[in-house]
Amino acid sequence: MSFPIVRHRRLRQSAGMRNLVRETVLHVNDLIMPIFVTYGKGIKNEISSMPGVYHFSLDTLKSEVDEIVALGIPAVLLFGIPETKDSVGTSGFVEDGIVQEATRLIKSWYPDLLVVADTCLCEFTDHGHCGMVHTFEVDGQIHGDVMNDESLELLTKTAVSQAKAGADIIAPSNMMDGFVQAIRAGLDEAGFEHVPIMSYSVKYASAFYGPFREAADSAPQFGDRKTYQMDSANVREALREAETDVLEGADMLMVKPALAYMDVIRMLKDQYDLPLVAYNVSGEYSMVKAAAMQGWINEKAIVQEMLTGMKRAGADIIITYFAKDAARWMQEH
Repeated sequence: MSFPIVRHRRLRQSAGMRNLVRETVLHVNDLIMPIFVTYGKGIKNEISSMPGVYHFSLDTLKSEVDEIVALGIPAVLLFGIPETKDSVGTSGFVEDGIVQEATRLIKSWYPDLLVVADTCLCEFTDHGHCGMVHTFEVDGQIHGDVMNDESLELLTKTAVSQAKAGADIIAPSNMMDGFVQAIRAGLDEAGFEHVPIMSYSVKYASAFYGPFREAADSAPQFGDRKTYQMDSANVREALREAETDVLEGADMLMVKPALAYMDVIRMLKDQYDLPLVAYNVSGEYSMVKAAAMQGWINEKAIVQEMLTGMKRAGADIIITYFAKDAARWMQEH
């Protein structure tokens, strides 16, 4: 036979052969597990739209952290649901805020576990937006403008308070212009020049965030976030956003969401040499969970393929609600 000259299937003949030549390998060290902490006592409540993900009060948090550490996951991302909210998100930057208290507890239990603090105001404001808002009424309807520069001061206060509480990484997700520079300057001035910034550099205004809005009680009370989060149709704009954050001092870049934006992940990977983070968001998680619960898909196979795809696209780090499941599956091999 003259053809085929090249037999590609030779390198697919057995599991051992496939393992030997595999190009992309997902590792537990690539994963960050998000945690939702809330006020009150004795609370471990499953989030209805995110099966397997819970709200934890501080007194029930340790069992979750114990499990994460036992699985070898190196980092957690903290989101807080406060007891009170106001127009400027005061509970996000006070010393005894829910995220600050959770950070202190986790670092006292496991000093080597990395705590990533989400730095935004949406969970702490009564209007649900990611910064300060100027509101006005038109024809009986409440409207508002998110004020960029005024919000930076509050976001910087939040970041500094999180670093004081022991956060290892500050992860600002607000998408205000100039937020990396403002937070970097604030951290440095407060003596936290060693604390890195994981910037939500390319964060799209996405329908994939739906379940998170329930989990974090952070849905906007009016309008939407399209004046500060990116238009899902745009890709060149992502380069401009990322370049700004690089110039302002970001230590890591993020693309959020992940599944519908693999091209953006690859573009940033090719363009910049900073560690790149993909956020496998709530809607992506819930779709897989819902289909698996119906018996329509093999959850383990789908998740492993999905996370490997994100890494293959260029992600160095993956924030995912599947982190514990993925870590367990890795231990099986």
